[in-house]
Amino acid sequence: MRAMQRILTSGLPFMKMHGLGNDFVIVDARAQSVEITPDLAKGIGHRQFGVGFDQLAVIENGESDAHLVFYNADGSTSAACGNATRCIARFLMEETGKSELTLTTERGTLYARDAGKGLTSVNMGPPQLDWHEIPLAEEVDTLELPIEGGPTATGMGNPHCTFFVEDAEAIPLTEFGARYEYHPLYPERTNVQVAQVIGPDHIRMRVWERGVGITLASGSSSCATAVAAARRGLTGRKVQIDLDGGTIWIDWREDGVWMTGPTCHVFSGTLTPEFLRSLG
Repeated sequence: MRAMQRILTSGLPFMKMHGLGNDFVIVDARAQSVEITPDLAKGIGHRQFGVGFDQLAVIENGESDAHLVFYNADGSTSAACGNATRCIARFLMEETGKSELTLTTERGTLYARDAGKGLTSVNMGPPQLDWHEIPLAEEVDTLELPIEGGPTATGMGNPHCTFFVEDAEAIPLTEFGARYEYHPLYPERTNVQVAQVIGPDHIRMRVWERGVGITLASGSSSCATAVAAARRGLTGRKVQIDLDGGTIWIDWREDGVWMTGPTCHVFSGTLTPEFLRSLG
């Protein structure tokens, strides 16, 4: 309560960042305690009445270099957000001068490193391939779900449903994504990807994120799609994925799924007490 009263008096500093157009509001709570409620997250996430974001991420103190907590635009939480993790890793590397970091999330411990040429890599950990880990509502073959189109289910700390299609551009993603986000096989809803295999190391992918909608990119979705493609023998374990917002590189190694791509710190600002009070 004291933390909220202080914020209502002085405002809440934040950073706006993006990875390939997948955009985030980042709140640094290491120096001051910040309580994020679902209403506050939804208010900040509104693109007309707030700042707007695909996800909100909070940087907290922890036993590692930092602990990260993620919120979707509808106020719900997510255990993982790959592109936000890369953005925060880049920020912390520039802040500390380190080229390698250890970060903790609800997903677990993640490792980040400077990949050179302005790129940042994060190990998103091993994929979750068993139905109860993803989780699914019942025991089924996760490689080809009993859903029209035979998509593949993958967990990356959050659930994913990947459809392999002949033409990713031809899919009406707004209707398609909304339909499968709430499929009864996914009790916690799911992220939905439509993926077109261009070659043995190249995929074109579009994304519908649960609690958000269409996004220009998604790190965890990219990891899930790369894993699904490799499991189905459509590609190798190292692929380039072209998203609406740009290109990311995924490498499924023995120690986990590494993702590498660019990040951008767009601006920093302060949410005013007036705005915060308006959210109740």
